[in-house]
Amino acid sequence: MKTIGFIVGSLRKDSYNLAVAKEFAKLLPAGFEAKFIEIADLPFYNEDLENDNMPAAWKRFRSEVSGIDGVFFFSPEYNRSVPAALKNALDVGSRPMGASVWGGKPALVVTASPGGIGGFGANHHLRQSLVFLDMPTLQQPEAYIGGIHNLVKEDGTIVEDTAKFFQLIVDKYITFFNKLTA
Repeated sequence: MKTIGFIVGSLRKDSYNLAVAKEFAKLLPAGFEAKFIEIADLPFYNEDLENDNMPAAWKRFRSEVSGIDGVFFFSPEYNRSVPAALKNALDVGSRPMGASVWGGKPALVVTASPGGIGGFGANHHLRQSLVFLDMPTLQQPEAYIGGIHNLVKEDGTIVEDTAKFFQLIVDKYITFFNKLTA
C-alpha cells in the first residue's frame, strides 16, 4: 500500500480546499491511501528550537511526512501566495539543514479559490518551493480550481463534472508517481 500525504493550507473548518482534498482522497485507486497531515499546530519555524526541547508538533509532523510516499498539497491563495501555515510546514519539514523529509517525494499542487484564476499565484509560489525541496511535481494537467464556491454542494461534496476533472488529475498523478517510483 502506498500512502499519499494530504496537506491542506487552509486552516478553516469549512475550507473549500479541505472539501477538494476530501474528494481527491475518495478518487485514489486501489493500492493507494490518503493520510491527512495536520499543520495547524506547528509552531513557526525557529532554528533556536532545534534542540532537545523541540516542539512535539514538529517531531510528529516530520515523522508523518517521513512515512509517506507522495504528497498532495491543497491551498487557497492569500495575497498571491500560499498561506503562512503551509509555508511554515514546508520550512519545518525541510530542517535541520540536510535532514529534509520532503526530498524525492512526488507532489501534486491543487489550488482552489472563489476567484476566477483559481489560486494561480499560490500554485506557482508553492511549485517554486517544491523545486528547491527536490520534490518532482506533476506539471499537467494544471489544477487551478476557480469559482470553487459554486462547485461545492451543501453536503460538502463536489459537483459531478468537477469531480470527473479531479479524477483525471488523480489518474495522471498515479501514472507520474508510478514512473518515478518504478
